[in-house]
Amino acid sequence: MLDIRRLRTDLDAVRASLATKNVDPSEVDAAIELDTRVRALGTQRDELRAQVKTLSAEVGKARKAGDTKAAEAAQEQSKAIGEEETKLAAETSALETELRDRMLRIPNTPDPAALIGKSEDDNQVLRVEGFDPESYGDHQRVPHWETGTALGILDMERGAKVSGSMFAVIRGLGATMARGLCQLALDRNADAYEEIRPPTMVRTDTLVATGQLPKFADDAYHVERDDLWPIPTAEVPLTSLYRDEVVSEVDLPMRLMAYSPCYRREAGAAGKDTRGLLRVHEFDKVEILALSTPEQAQKLHEEILDRAIGTLVALGLPYRVLEICTGDLGQSHARQFDVEVYAPGVDRWLEASSVSWFTDYQARRANIRYKGAGSPAFVHTLNGSALAVPRVLAALLEQYRNPDGSVTIPEALRPYSRGAEVIAQR
Repeated sequence: MLDIRRLRTDLDAVRASLATKNVDPSEVDAAIELDTRVRALGTQRDELRAQVKTLSAEVGKARKAGDTKAAEAAQEQSKAIGEEETKLAAETSALETELRDRMLRIPNTPDPAALIGKSEDDNQVLRVEGFDPESYGDHQRVPHWETGTALGILDMERGAKVSGSMFAVIRGLGATMARGLCQLALDRNADAYEEIRPPTMVRTDTLVATGQLPKFADDAYHVERDDLWPIPTAEVPLTSLYRDEVVSEVDLPMRLMAYSPCYRREAGAAGKDTRGLLRVHEFDKVEILALSTPEQAQKLHEEILDRAIGTLVALGLPYRVLEICTGDLGQSHARQFDVEVYAPGVDRWLEASSVSWFTDYQARRANIRYKGAGSPAFVHTLNGSALAVPRVLAALLEQYRNPDGSVTIPEALRPYSRGAEVIAQR
């Protein structure tokens, strides 16, 4: 969350920055009003507590002096003030809870270097690599769901029968490729990133720490009986590994990676880009994440972006890099780059990775700090998809489709395919 002191001391700048994210200024104004009330009530509460303490001392002195009447009078007054203080403390606590909830819903301010824009239409393509629209044959202009069905490796019908719409069954060498993609991403980043296998069911405060809650509860699945949430990305448990801890500055930057299944309800998504693997409720992904000092963050942002691109290059996929404008940035994001792959069968660019820098926004929610020479300070968090399976697999099935309908397995995946080089009809 934002530092409340920024709202107190630099309100106009915060409002102007959030306006580039299309945030209604009334959200900030409401937080400031609550903060003012909390501080005023807190002052009154503390004054009453001081009076109770003073009166308690007077009661003791009066009893010691044998002045029972004065002791009882002071005690009666202390009791009345104590009841008033208790009532005021409860009111203050309720307002503090309301203020925290309000602050949790206010987005992060964009980095000063972020691209200014109002919506996704203002996102900027920074570069395009390996793409020649005239180079694709008719055999590559077949949607992956048709190719996958014909080859017997993609079964959306049985996925829907088992779990409902927007769930996929991937079979045979298709499943082998999907698993291989995750292993490839892990192997390519193992030189610098510690592999973690985190839980994929997390507590509510774990989702709050990264910003998915409370604002995006409708997009997540919830097991109400146990108050646990299936994770939408491994970013969630990885960020909370060090929640409420102070790490040493010498251990930063801290680089972590994790494979996990991911679950996203994506409320309201039905009917939009839902064919095949373009948008599914459950999918596999490898996430890379870093904790850093503020000074290390920008270089790490570039590093994570380069690593996401490198895996797509290894797979021989055309890609492009977009800078996401302020009006399209997510709740927690200060700056973001997306990497998209081209899928000739659907003639579309598909998001393969979002590489994001959250400044200290998530760390404040999770209370993750580092200690160096000075006082403890909040870390910066950054992450990106090293590889998300569904859209990359979709692009591969279209890019590597042959005239006879078979699909060539990219060379980078062959070490994980048990010797297979081609997926052909059985």
